[in-house]
Amino acid sequence: MPARHDDWVQRIRAHAAVVLGHATAGDIDATLTFKALGFDSATSVELRNRLVADTGLSLPTSVLFDHATPQALARHVRGLLHGGTEQDPEISVKPRPATDDDPIAIVAMGCRLPGGIRTPEELWELLSTGGDTISAFPADRGWDLDNLYHPDPEQHGTTYARSGSFLYDAAEFDPGFFGISPREAEAMDPQQRLLLETSWEALERAGVDPESLRERDGGVFVGLMQQEYGPGLHQAPESVDGYLLTGTSCSVASGRIAYVLGLRGQAVTVDTACSSSLVALHLAVQALRSGLRGVQQAAGACAGRSVQAVRGGCGRHRLG
Repeated sequence: MPARHDDWVQRIRAHAAVVLGHATAGDIDATLTFKALGFDSATSVELRNRLVADTGLSLPTSVLFDHATPQALARHVRGLLHGGTEQDPEISVKPRPATDDDPIAIVAMGCRLPGGIRTPEELWELLSTGGDTISAFPADRGWDLDNLYHPDPEQHGTTYARSGSFLYDAAEFDPGFFGISPREAEAMDPQQRLLLETSWEALERAGVDPESLRERDGGVFVGLMQQEYGPGLHQAPESVDGYLLTGTSCSVASGRIAYVLGLRGQAVTVDTACSSSLVALHLAVQALRSGLRGVQQAAGACAGRSVQAVRGGCGRHRLG
């Protein structure tokens, strides 16, 4: 009788515990990514080699990257050995393509906007009361505020404004929650950090447990503009060496969200300047109408001052 999926999860947890030097398999959380569990390239290959010896399968060295959690790897190994007899119900139903006139619903949203706005309700209150978000320049950006202002608009390298709309808490981020080290988080464009936070929050507001989406179908569409965060790659200090490229590449933003959520589907970042967020939303709607199942998230980040995300969703005709 073929081993159950749960049996393979336990076997992989046991192998992982040995590789990482843990006392028991109970120290390995099967829902976390191997990266979050502490695996690097060398230990990933070591675990793969143990599985090859255990199963007789010919597994690629990238198998832990392709199947990023013990649960996902167990499903893959079991499928190879037993013909995939334990089909994932999320992908076992053939989707019916939607028509162009099918309604699309935005079911949830997360946001971080100037003026301390952190919820859609606060945004609506601002708009309905006619408030504004103008405030003084933040003092934690490393800007030379004393020399930044000059009354002459033609003065090069200065601004004739003394205020603007800013995210004062843009630097606040819990990297451990997303399985990211503090060192890597420092090298990440704040837009990437805020997109992770608001994507997770939008799912919770939609009543969806983000952890339940792992290995499910779903797409992530992000509109993002480059804002030249941090030093150039050739000037990167040792503290962020190795992380600055991914931390400042716009194309990585959608992939980070998809990787953290464990989604299998399109991960697309688009830059069409001021229309980037709208184009991302359009792509998410197109994905639903073409018959793609599962969560479709659309996110937008406004370079320089604010980040607004997420419009995207849960369900074949819903954005969350």
